[in-house]
Order: sequence, then C-alpha cells, then structure tokens
Amino acid sequence: MEGIGPVRLGSLRTFLEMIKFEHTVFALPFAYMGMVLASGCFFDGRVFFWILLAMVSARTLAMSVNRLVDSEIDARNQRTMDRALPRGRLQRSTVLAACVLSLVIFEFSAWQLNSFVFVLSPVALLFLLGYHYTKRFTWACHWILGFTDGIAAAGGWAAVQGSLELAPLVLCFAVTVWIAGFDLIYACQDVEVDRREGLHSVPARFGVGVALTLARVNHALPVAALWVVGTMMDLGWPYWVSVTITAVLLAYENSIVKEHDLSRVNLAFFNINGYISIILLVGSIGGVCVQPTS
Repeated sequence: MEGIGPVRLGSLRTFLEMIKFEHTVFALPFAYMGMVLASGCFFDGRVFFWILLAMVSARTLAMSVNRLVDSEIDARNQRTMDRALPRGRLQRSTVLAACVLSLVIFEFSAWQLNSFVFVLSPVALLFLLGYHYTKRFTWACHWILGFTDGIAAAGGWAAVQGSLELAPLVLCFAVTVWIAGFDLIYACQDVEVDRREGLHSVPARFGVGVALTLARVNHALPVAALWVVGTMMDLGWPYWVSVTITAVLLAYENSIVKEHDLSRVNLAFFNINGYISIILLVGSIGGVCVQPTS
C-alpha cells in the first residue's frame, strides 16, 4: 500500500505534463479579460471561480482528446514520440476517463454561470472536440484552433452579462488571429511529418516562408482589434500601455524565427505568448479602473 500514493502522484504529474497544463495561461487571461471588461473594476468572486473551473476543464478536455486522437501520429514524429501515450507511460483508458470528468466539470461550470452560457456551451464543445480533426482535411486548421481559444474571451463576457455584444466579439477575433499566428510558427517544425502523414497545414501546403509571412499578418491584426476594443470601451491608459507592449513582443516573436532557422520556435511559442496574455489582462484591469482623462 505504501507505493500507491507515489504511483498515483507520478501518474498525475505525467498527465499534467502530457497536456501541458501550464499553458492554460494562454487562454485563461482572455476569459478573465472578457469578464473584467463586462463587469468593470469590481467583479463577482463567484463568477471568477466558475470561469476558472470552466477554462481549466475545457483545456484539459481539449488537450486530452488531442493526445488521444494524435497518439499514433505522435509515435511516428521524432519531436513528439516521447509523449506519455506513445511511450505507454499512461493508459488510453486513463486519458479517456480524464476527458469524461473534464466534460462533466465544464458543463456544470457553464450551468453555474448562467443559462446563456450553458445554452451556448455545446458550441464551445463542438470546437473543443472537433478542432483536432481539422488538420486532416484543411490547412485552415490554424484559424479554427485560434477561434477555439477565442471563444474564451467572449465566454468571459457572457459569464457576466448573460449576452454578447460587439466588443467581446472583436476581442474573440483578436485572440483567434493571435493564436493562429503563433500556431503557424509552431507548425513549421512539422512540415515533413505533416506531408508524410497526409496532414494539412499552411507550412506543409505552401512552405515555411509563406507560413511565417502569414504569421506576421495575423499578429498585426490582433493589435488593431485590441485598439478597436479599447476605443469602444473607452479604456484608460494602462490598457494602451499593455497593447503597446503586446505589439512590441509580437514584433520580436516574429523576428526571432527565420525560414531557415527554427531553433527559437519554443521561445516564441511558449514564453512570449504567455507574457502577452498576462500583460493584456493586467492592462485591461487597469484600463477599466483608471478612467481616461478628458
């Protein structure tokens, strides 16, 4: 019996590592950004909690399904063959159980927020469960992934207001093209694998150079969209500082990845984008709490 605790703890650690649990930071701040913009400087702690539970369960569900769906392809890809499922460090039944549990928690969290969020939750589930398959038939998969994350921003607003307006939809667009941009960069690592496996991506279809150019375009668009949101919401100076920093970081992210040198993709993908989401959340809180001077 003494070994049961450590074994279970090790399995949990392996599972969290497999789904890259720490990368929840990419989407969670945008859900809270939508919440803050909808509620103002003071927000409901209960809504904060249920958004947290909904986002963590949604991402756990999405990543678990992703690892299940792609496990055979991962086993043939040198970059991913050491993941838990291909190496047999986790059983498929364990990951499937995590999917079911995450689905139940997500739906319960949506129900706890409000009826509008609960009614729309199947739409979110459609993308959470379906985007993994899109690379099997379309190179637009990058934008479908982006929209899957973008839903979080609109969902944060809806959790407070019980409705949607133009501002959260523009924020959803900003997240969609931001995520699509860095997924275009990330996908450049797997061009040969995607072509061999018959998978669709912009780098595999059009080449790394085109993908990196499109990434730059996609990373210009969220800055413009964030400017529109700030203008519509009449946000204060901290928000504009965060948007400016975001623009600089996105420019830097695109400058360090070259067509013939992808060695810094992980820095661009993981570190910089994590900073961006947190900076924008902090700026949004400041933007709604610090009124613009006339």
